[in-house]
Amino acid sequence: MMSEQYTYPVKAVWEGGRKGTVSAEGITPSIRFSSPPEFKGDAGFWTPEHFLVAAVASCYVATFYAMANNSKMEFRRLELEVEGKLGKPQGKLRFTGMVLRPKLELLRHEDRDRAIRLLEKAEQGCLIAHSLVCPVSVEPAIHDEEEIMAS
Repeated sequence: MMSEQYTYPVKAVWEGGRKGTVSAEGITPSIRFSSPPEFKGDAGFWTPEHFLVAAVASCYVATFYAMANNSKMEFRRLELEVEGKLGKPQGKLRFTGMVLRPKLELLRHEDRDRAIRLLEKAEQGCLIAHSLVCPVSVEPAIHDEEEIMAS
């Protein structure tokens, strides 16, 4: 039976300047982070902004896989690019939108319509995307075996 509530404790430790490390018990490795360079942080580190976008990306991929698996639709590959957009509506800096660009390679051309529905449904089922205040949109690109072989 599924619980009504889950918790995901994470610890952040300041290392100096605008840098630190995040960790969670039982998960390796820890991840070093910094503020982004545009906010006086150091380049080459994960940032809190990247963490949020990565959370949306990983949730979407896992959700799509679960939905495809439940509907018995096999696919060759799913690659997802996510662009998080930061802005200052009403003078407060926040995420103003996320654009998900899944690229799906199908095994069968006949699965194209179902794949489009599942790609859209995965965005609605992704609990991280669903928890955001900003709008999230999906711009899918689907290729099937016939198209891959022809190119």
